[in-house]
Amino acid sequence: MQYVNAWRAVAAATGAADRSAAENGVRLAYRSAGLAEPDTIVWADSPRAAVEAVEKLIGAGRSVRDEVRTRPWADERRRTYDELGPAGWSALWSATGAQLWETTAALAERIRTGVVADLCERPEDESDVRLVLLDAVLGQHDAAWLAAFDGRGDRLTGLAEAARNAGWWWPYERAVVISERPVALHRDEAGRLDRGDGPALSYADGFALHAWRGMPVPAEFLAGLATLTPERIRGEENAELRRVMLEFYGYDRYLAESGAEPVHRDETGILWRIAMDGDEDVVMVEVVNSTPEPDGTHRTYWLRVPPGTRTAKDGVAWTFGLDGQAYAPVRQT
Repeated sequence: MQYVNAWRAVAAATGAADRSAAENGVRLAYRSAGLAEPDTIVWADSPRAAVEAVEKLIGAGRSVRDEVRTRPWADERRRTYDELGPAGWSALWSATGAQLWETTAALAERIRTGVVADLCERPEDESDVRLVLLDAVLGQHDAAWLAAFDGRGDRLTGLAEAARNAGWWWPYERAVVISERPVALHRDEAGRLDRGDGPALSYADGFALHAWRGMPVPAEFLAGLATLTPERIRGEENAELRRVMLEFYGYDRYLAESGAEPVHRDETGILWRIAMDGDEDVVMVEVVNSTPEPDGTHRTYWLRVPPGTRTAKDGVAWTFGLDGQAYAPVRQT
């Protein structure tokens, strides 16, 4: 677990890179792969700027990513698998890399998508940019694999040192391009990019990603959230953006201000339905906590349930993994 927590912190690290330490790690990675150290190291403020820098390199030679990263990792995985056996390797991965894989892999893919969107004015340019991105070593966002191998040998020490101290980097025979880390990172409890009043991920040169609870959104869309109205929400043609609007605005507030009527009520709560053009209905159950707050009041909760829900009891039962007929609590809390 110590490795997982340490590498989780690396994956989420922001602020200026330790350039000297990162460069030392890169050089060690080259030596460990049996390669001569690069003649030139170029720094860039973001992965987007790094791709642009790579495209301008002259005389850098071919990519050596396979030698520096892919083969050492494959060899280390094979050695560890042979040492621990199938069950041992599975247990090691579950306790280490698997804890970080989903969030780091998703973040890396979002960065790739953002770089492509920023740099490709024409569709025919996309393949060239994606090819450059395939040459990248993901640095801090390789945290899942590095957590699994941490403490199990020194062949990956250079890669780990570079990852702890910088962002993505591009290894070529005679030159390396290294990206700075982000200056800011905002995520929700599930580890998804999430911010309602600015970029969720940003770099010093202005390259940024905007997202609400993991969903990519345009920057100008976020700017308009503060002035939302029920009419504006209903008028949004993009179903996914409309969903974001509803979450930001609040389902209860939308129901109250749009004049919605309940479709069913029983002893468990009140069922509400919001019809959405071009999208499935939003169905909510309004329930009141039977346990009073310290001040004696009872808190109201809104539970989103499947669109096909017909009664409040069915909706509440669904949140417990039951059907309405099976749901019969002795005491509600």
